[in-house]
Amino acid sequence: MRNYRHIEVRPIAGALGAEIHGVDIARELDDEVVGEIRLAFLDHLVIFLRDQKVTPQQQLGFARRFGEPVEYPQLKGLPEAPMITPVVKLEHERNNFGGIWHSDTTYLPIPPMGSMLLAREVPPYGGDTMFANQYLAYEALSDGLKQTLDGLIGVSSSVKADVTRTREDRLKAAGVEHKVMSAEHPIVRTHPETGRKALYTSDAHTAHIKGWTEKESLPLLEFLWEHQTRPEFTCRFRWEVGSLAFWDNRCAMHNPINDYHGHRRVMHRITIAGDKPR
Repeated sequence: MRNYRHIEVRPIAGALGAEIHGVDIARELDDEVVGEIRLAFLDHLVIFLRDQKVTPQQQLGFARRFGEPVEYPQLKGLPEAPMITPVVKLEHERNNFGGIWHSDTTYLPIPPMGSMLLAREVPPYGGDTMFANQYLAYEALSDGLKQTLDGLIGVSSSVKADVTRTREDRLKAAGVEHKVMSAEHPIVRTHPETGRKALYTSDAHTAHIKGWTEKESLPLLEFLWEHQTRPEFTCRFRWEVGSLAFWDNRCAMHNPINDYHGHRRVMHRITIAGDKPR
């Protein structure tokens, strides 16, 4: 366990996830504090801060200490802060946004390094988010399957039916024409900072394996999709107003649970630019 001098780090599960205490992101943070938050982020894959009372500009300022915020594809940001995307489910809506296990926007040639989500309004119950450690998912595979996966490329698409359904209402409301986006990435990627290997595929975005038909791809992909979200690889986070989550898309998947029909949930999301998976 790492010793921290400037922050308190409390793991929430054995697989991944930790709450950070002693940090107010509305204030200008010393480089030493930011450095320790970055270490906790790399160690635990997703970190959480409670009771953050911040403006959109202060949230953006915090995000910029870890990378370059970028616009989310196809959806408009806040008028006063275009790099912040409101993620909203209203009382009458049945589908939530991104309500399936995934790593964000892998259909982009250069997917994001991380995502930062701040809770503005939460339902009285439900609306938790689950996360899954893809280092552990890869390391639990047999040596034979690791050899099989070595060199395989996944073709990601923005129009897989299950995940597209969760975005359609937002795009229609915004008057945006949906563009088909696709990209090719390794099924197993190596994290550029830790050097560890992680599974990098999801039911949400992976359409097939490059050079394989969809029918040929599906048995292997379905095995991986079920395997990579085994309970022992996961943690679950309960939101409160002012809760902030910051997760590493390069080695963690997430799934927002859609179990709060009839209630409103409003989150402010920042996407941080990443690198080409290798």
